[in-house]
Amino acid sequence: MNVIVVGSGIAGLTAALHAHEGGHRVTLVTKGALGDGCTGYAQGGVAGIYGPGDSAAQHASDTLDAGAGLSDAAAVAVLVQEGADRIAELIARGVAFDRGADGELLLGREAAHSHARIVHAGGDATGAVISRALVSAVRATTIAVHERAFLVDLVVTDGAARGIRILAGGEVSELHADAVILATGGAGQLYAHTTNPLGATGDGIAAALRAGAAVADLEFVQFHPTILAAGPAFLISEAVRGEGATLIDDEGRRFTFDSHPDGELAPRDVVSRAIARQAAAQGSPVRLDATMLGAERLRRRFPTIDRVTRERGFDWAAEPIPVTPAEHYLMGGVVTDLDGRTSIPGVFAVGEVARTGVHGANRLASNSLLEGAVFGARAAAALGSPALPYEFVSPPSRFRDRNSYRSGAPAVRFGRDALQRLMWDEVGLLRTSEGLARAAETIRGWRAAASAPATLAEHEDANLLLLAEATASAALARTGSVGAHYLEPATEPVLETV
Repeated sequence: MNVIVVGSGIAGLTAALHAHEGGHRVTLVTKGALGDGCTGYAQGGVAGIYGPGDSAAQHASDTLDAGAGLSDAAAVAVLVQEGADRIAELIARGVAFDRGADGELLLGREAAHSHARIVHAGGDATGAVISRALVSAVRATTIAVHERAFLVDLVVTDGAARGIRILAGGEVSELHADAVILATGGAGQLYAHTTNPLGATGDGIAAALRAGAAVADLEFVQFHPTILAAGPAFLISEAVRGEGATLIDDEGRRFTFDSHPDGELAPRDVVSRAIARQAAAQGSPVRLDATMLGAERLRRRFPTIDRVTRERGFDWAAEPIPVTPAEHYLMGGVVTDLDGRTSIPGVFAVGEVARTGVHGANRLASNSLLEGAVFGARAAAALGSPALPYEFVSPPSRFRDRNSYRSGAPAVRFGRDALQRLMWDEVGLLRTSEGLARAAETIRGWRAAASAPATLAEHEDANLLLLAEATASAALARTGSVGAHYLEPATEPVLETV
């Protein structure tokens, strides 16, 4: 088969390599340079190696608990059962995971994991190490690579994928294929504060929506609790808290236990909300205290974080550092079966662009790199094979056409900054039904006034607007709090007495 893979993070690179090794002719298209995207930024590791007392069943249980009852148990079973093989494959492709003096893999623990089962590379540079190894593996093959090529749309003929439309060098052209694997990542640029790179504008999800593919769970947006609250967004890995660091208020009190018995190791949504509330109450950022770990251990275990914090004027071995939440990961996306198939024949989705069902309402830490590797390989293996019955629900028609906008009155003039502030304020960590309604109406107005995109930036803005409306609409439709979707209780009206 002639296969196009769009995206070059762990999911896309894995899918491309497996498709090539399966005898398919593969073209890999990537928005930036090969290996750009979120994978290289990942400080956390890959869950899936089980020590004494641990098991795949325990990993599955932790994943289901974090997902707040909305994870797909079959997808979770696939993830944990195939995880060790994918980690072994990464090692075989040259990923040097950290090992102890005895040569055994070092296992770390992160929030909401019941055991230490996470492997890291380069301490806190796991994603970068994985990305370099997989890029090198792709470069060593005959896979055709198109860099700096932007996905404009899927080409769908007679109900099936026939390729993609791309923007490269200022020109729009079509690439034809028998199958398309979307691995374009998430949409962090919807928000004013995000750990995602600038290119995370939801291009694959938006293209799938316009083509009529089923999309789900967009309301579940994960916010990482600990971003350095000084300078550009820089993530302080959850593994720091897994090693024993604590979160403290301005009086030195470990406040997260007020929200959950696991304190700093509670699920990410709980910790993020606790931090946001405490920071608002005290009028200043909360602090992460890692001083008990000592300078040598911090430097050895977290070399990247140690370097950046010092560059920004902090000695985190001697004093707590200020932290704040930021958008980190989208649990929803293009709905797939267990082999990455979407509701459009010939279109597959893997990685953060996909809604596999693994994450439910809240992603368990260090499951995303694992998901990309596991389902990237499964999608490649399913190319050309018949699909099993799977129920998909198509999106509303207003998401399918670039010009099918509804009328509305925008509250302020559109600009990407204005959209990001609106999403942060109204469709962020703490939501209200009134705020979600305001956001949806404003976004509809912006879409109504939008003209047809021509430049890359205009295409990105159009994609962000489409996803913003879809996300706000999904959040409005879910009337109860669950996982990362949290609705503040309605304020009771004050009744005046006469």
